Amino acid sequence: MSDITVLGIFVADISFSGNKLPSMGETILGDSYNVGPGGKGCNQAIAISRLGGKVNFISKLGDDDYGKLAINKLKKDNIDTSNIIISNKHKTGVAGIHVDRNTGKNAITVVRGAPSSLTINEIDTNLFKQSKIFLTQLEIPIEVTLHCLKAAKEHGLINILNPAPACKLSNDFFKLVDYFTPNETEAEFFTGIKIHNENDAKVSAKKLIEMGIKKVIITLGEKGLFYSDGKEEIYMKATPDIAVDTTGAGDAFNGGLAFSLFKERPIRECLELANKVAGISTTKLGAGDAMPYISDIK
Repeated sequence: MSDITVLGIFVADISFSGNKLPSMGETILGDSYNVGPGGKGCNQAIAISRLGGKVNFISKLGDDDYGKLAINKLKKDNIDTSNIIISNKHKTGVAGIHVDRNTGKNAITVVRGAPSSLTINEIDTNLFKQSKIFLTQLEIPIEVTLHCLKAAKEHGLINILNPAPACKLSNDFFKLVDYFTPNETEAEFFTGIKIHNENDAKVSAKKLIEMGIKKVIITLGEKGLFYSDGKEEIYMKATPDIAVDTTGAGDAFNGGLAFSLFKERPIRECLELANKVAGISTTKLGAGDAMPYISDIK
């Protein structure tokens, strides 16, 4: 039995840290590199597990060294890997990440690999009976994501959609979502509203709710977050952590949110915990490996 089911991808994150991000055509010397677990779904699953949640992770991996790395890392974090499909036709995904060590900002290229071939027929929807929360993103083929959102809703789960990478979605999609968690760039994609401040976030959230979404949380990076359910609105500043690497901060936030919602905490407490988890995750290099443990939360 799992508290929370996460659908998403694993990629092997190859992170390079340097004095700046390279410009087009430029070669720079880096300071260090790291190979570790990544992919939004993987990061979110690790974040939930390290907070104390029981997680079932649905994904697809290649039968290769990175696939073995994935299974070992996930099992080490006590994540249920029984619904991960191993393919001998596709490679495990990889992400190349350049990090500016002065600001923690990054630039990322992701090759999804095996998860891009995941099909509806490979998903056992009965597994949703075991959970209370379903968390997903848009890295898995869109028809599979929609299928799982429908199945989760039919089984009474709370659906969280982290709409990244942003792509065009139908109203059918929005109606299945209980919590919609874009960052400011993704919110702009869906609403056309560029977000510079709290008021812009408020207008953007209002438009998203008008599309049929029940609750909206727009993460604003170092500016914090904005929440709205059409009645209650909450603006919360980011935690004052010194960022080393912002890769995976949004995933940490979503993991913290899913865990808090499972614990049935009031929304303000859910946002506070998710905010702290995201902030702490930026103080270490890497994505999955940087997810904090419950003992790190003060």
